[in-house]
Amino acid sequence: MTSATRSSPDPDPAAGFRPHRVVVLALDGLLPFELGIPHRIFGRPRDALRRHLYEVVTCSVRPPGPVETDADFAIHVAHGPEALADADTVIVPASYELGPVYDEGVLTDELAAALARIRPGTRLASICTGVYVLAAAGLLDGRPATTHWADAERLQRLFPKVEVDPDVLFIDDGDVLTSAGVAAGIDLCLHIVRRDHGAAVANDVARRTVVPPHRDGGQAQYIARPVPDPQQASTTTARAWALGRLHEPIQLRDMAAQEAMSIRTFTRRFREETGVSPGQWLTQQRVERARHLLESTDRTVDQVARDAGFGTAQSMRQHLQAALGVTPTAYRRTFRTDRHKGAAVRT
Repeated sequence: MTSATRSSPDPDPAAGFRPHRVVVLALDGLLPFELGIPHRIFGRPRDALRRHLYEVVTCSVRPPGPVETDADFAIHVAHGPEALADADTVIVPASYELGPVYDEGVLTDELAAALARIRPGTRLASICTGVYVLAAAGLLDGRPATTHWADAERLQRLFPKVEVDPDVLFIDDGDVLTSAGVAAGIDLCLHIVRRDHGAAVANDVARRTVVPPHRDGGQAQYIARPVPDPQQASTTTARAWALGRLHEPIQLRDMAAQEAMSIRTFTRRFREETGVSPGQWLTQQRVERARHLLESTDRTVDQVARDAGFGTAQSMRQHLQAALGVTPTAYRRTFRTDRHKGAAVRT
């Protein structure tokens, strides 16, 4: 006599789910625009079950109450420093009233007590002058960091143990990330989303935020001529032309020909407009194309390499390893879109 066995029910996809908790530390003198960046970027991503991938909480170093901004209004912050104890990521936006932190490189007792609540291993990030808080806490000693280019020299002078790079948009040093000012904070937060959930999720957030999906962290902060002279030709046509044929070999002379410029003039103009050389820009675009294909298609690594313009799997592997620190196979395994596993999808 045979006995019937009951099949095990499918595992509950909601079991054990917890969104990544991002806590934003609001300090007096904060810039409202930069305070809003983490909420805008991390508040968008959802998984296939429509669950928010991040929970964003704003806290103060004091009990709940008003926090002054650099504008003509204050904001009410509903959480005190205890919120830092449960953070997975802590972000410190810019402030223009850091007092002894900015003037002398030392924390106030109130700020030191708040930071002491952060658990070891919590990811830390700063936007613009928020880096002074991390530096004053000794969290950047011997590590690379950046801030707004206008503050970089002062940061280096005040904190000689920090390896300040004034020329980049942001720096990812693993568990500590720092960015330049204003819009670079958007780049940093998108980079974190991309690191956590892949290019497709980050690109969708960027589209909904109406910003470029990716600016490489090593791109220059300050471009000598950010608004090209309208009387001079730009390189926009060449970039659009190249994006349409990334799978083909693209020579510098061919890009210059699209603008009817000499190679020398084109290269100079290109760097003025984008902050990187044509070769660096092409590599960035091909890496992004490869990421998209690895996430969203079943093409083999060899096919992705050809379609992204790297030619060979070995070449693509080298470029992804340099840009992302992972192999194509490892990247696909981490970020492959799979709705049955609750992978991140569009909001």
